[in-house]
Parts: sequence; structure tokens; C-alpha cells
Amino acid sequence: MLHFDCSEAESFISEKERVSAYEKAKGAFQQLQTKSGKGSDWLGWRDMLADPNDALLEKIDRLAEKIREDADVFIVCGIGGSYLGARAVIEALTPFFPTDKTEIIYAGNQMSGRYLEELITYLNKKKPDGSSKSVYLNVISKSGTTLETALAFRVLRDWLYQNFEGDADKRILCTTSSSGGALNKLVDAHNYQKFIIPDDVGGRFSVLTPVGLLPIAVAGIDIRSLFYGAVSAYEHFENDPEQIIHYASVRYALSQNSYAIDVLTSFEPELRSFGGWMQQLFGESEGKNGKGLFPANLGYSTDLHSMGQLVQQGQRNMMETFLAIKKSRTKLRVPDTGTNDDGLGYLVDTSFHEINSKALQGTRQAHVQGEVPAITVTLDDLTPEHLGWLIYAFELAIPIHVYCLGENPFNQPGVENYKKAMYQLLGKPN
Repeated sequence: MLHFDCSEAESFISEKERVSAYEKAKGAFQQLQTKSGKGSDWLGWRDMLADPNDALLEKIDRLAEKIREDADVFIVCGIGGSYLGARAVIEALTPFFPTDKTEIIYAGNQMSGRYLEELITYLNKKKPDGSSKSVYLNVISKSGTTLETALAFRVLRDWLYQNFEGDADKRILCTTSSSGGALNKLVDAHNYQKFIIPDDVGGRFSVLTPVGLLPIAVAGIDIRSLFYGAVSAYEHFENDPEQIIHYASVRYALSQNSYAIDVLTSFEPELRSFGGWMQQLFGESEGKNGKGLFPANLGYSTDLHSMGQLVQQGQRNMMETFLAIKKSRTKLRVPDTGTNDDGLGYLVDTSFHEINSKALQGTRQAHVQGEVPAITVTLDDLTPEHLGWLIYAFELAIPIHVYCLGENPFNQPGVENYKKAMYQLLGKPN
């Protein structure tokens, strides 16, 4: 299913550093298993895989099927962990270009008035047959007061009530905390359909809860295979954690050896948003008290033409994590056009997958020679089951690394600083 190759990073670590880091990571994994580490009351993302809730998966699937039958557009209104995980999975497993399936649109992840205006204009645009678009809205927030999401929800909810009189309540779905918060007041007042964000699961670990599963199911993806892929990974790593401990220990050793940046990249454009999910998972978990590797999300080979020079010859304070897919998902080959005007004759009948794979190998080789430690994480295939494995593997590895740093992987105290300053400038009461 999944393989971590750390060999091209270990050469930058001494044997003493390697052994010491491994022992530390091994102890950190035991802290997770015994729930004895910092933030151990936030381990619901592990517990739910140990005891799967099949009834919940079935409920989400049934609702998603009904929505797909009726909806032209499904809006995911949330920020951070409330949408990044869903978007990562959806963009990894659905076509690049629009189909006749329900369109997934994201809102509430910034405060652009122009974006919301243009979104409403798009929603108002008639379909080719002259009928109006059928729209559903899923707002995702534990508190219901996160500014970006709350602003978008206010605007979009108002639009729904103007355009679906008598029917809007059925088109609004709330994914929120079990009790308390602004959204629960609206749920009680309007009888909105509600899904619960487990109290012991933080946003960046919530993709396999209703936070991510509902939008993913509406996109037509098999959430049972996704979820049970993660269950398989959980069971595997509980009994054989060697790969994960090794990976986390190498990152930790590098972070203690003047490396400050982890370039997260893939030659597969469908994984670009997965890198965005990783960026939050890594950044919010690690970045405390002057510690942590800065996660930089790049998409190769595109960004080799903008950032490749810096990675190759810039400051030697970065490592790279490559995401690769072993199995080809395209049959496209370089055609024989009968001429060689473009100089590509040597590639005739070569598959694009092979070209992409060789580009990855060459780039990694050049960067390692340029003194950039490289780790390669390879999926056998890109399916819901394999992606479930990958999600859980990173959810497990990052807390191990953060425990090695002596920090709490599950809080984000620094996030409140900008909010306090912003709300003061906006004149928010209290």
C-alpha cells in the first residue's frame, strides 16, 4: 500500500544522531499508544479507527446519494481543517475537468467580498435548459463563529432563503460540535440536518469524520473504502510501526541539524491539494516555541520552473518530501507524428507516466547532490483505500515527531494572537 524511502535523507545524519532520534521516536509512538503524552485527550482520530461507526458511514452515504440526485452545486463552507482534508481527497480522486456530477465549491476560507459576489452571480446563472441551479450548503465549524466561515455562511444562507423559499432549511447542513456554539442555536431554530465533529478530534485531524466524509461522499467517492483504508493502516502500524517511527525519526534528526524547511511536493497535480492538507497538519502541529520544520507546498514539475533554482542552490536549510504513485492512471503515450521538428523523437511511444517518473527520479537525484535530503513516500495506487492509508500514516507520523520536539501536537495557541488583534481593529465587543 505505502512505502517510505528515507535512504536519501539518512546520509545527511550521523549514525549517532540516527540511533538517538529513532529511540526518541519509538518512545513518542508509545506515548500515543498509552495516551500518556501531551494533548492525549485529542486522540479521537485514533480511537474512531479502532472502533468504526458503520452506522454513521451508512447515514452519510444515504444522505450524499440523495443530495447528488438533486444538487447541481454543493458548497463546502469552512476554513482550515474544515475543508482542506475534503478538498485534498476530492481533487485527488475526481476528474480534473467538470462533469455532469454535482459540482463541489468551496467558500468561507477567506474574506474576499469579490469571491462571494462572483459566487452568487454564478449560482444565479441559469442552466442550459433555462432552469435554476439546485444548491446545497454544508457549513463546518465547531464554534460557528470563525470569522471567515461565519461571514460566508451569513451571505450564502441569506441567498438560499431568498431563492429557495420554504425549502432552504432542507438545503443547509451543519457540521459542528455536539453542543453549544452559534451553529447549534441555528440547528435548533431551523431544524437543520446536523453532523457532529467529535469533541476529541481537532480540525486538522478531522478529514475522516463527517467534516470530510460528507463532502467527499457528495463528490461520489467511496467513503467506506477511504475510511477502512485508514482502519487497515491503523491496525498495521499498531503491530508494525517501524516505517512510521523511522520516517518521523529522520525528520526529527534533520530538524535538530539546522534544517528548517520541509518542501512537500509531487509530480502528480491531483495531489497538490493533498499537499495543502499536509501543510496545515505539519505546520499547526509542529510550529511551537521556535521549533518545527516549515512545510512548503510545491507542485512539480510546474514549480521547478519557478522555485527549482532556489531548491537546487539556495540556502542549505531545506529537505524534501516527495509523494509518488507507483501505478499509472493514464494510457497516454507520446505519438509518432512522422517528424522530429520538436526534438522529441527519442520519446515516441513512451508513456507519460514513465516520463513523469523519470522526471521525479532525476529531480530527486539532482537535489540530493545539491545537498537537499529527500524522503519519498510512494503509494501503490491512487484509490480511496490507498488514500486512507496515506492520511492516517501522516496523522500518526506528525505527532510522533512533535513529541520528539517536546511539544503538544494537538494545540495551536499562536493562532489566537492574530485573531485578538484583528477583532480589536474590527471593534468586536469584548
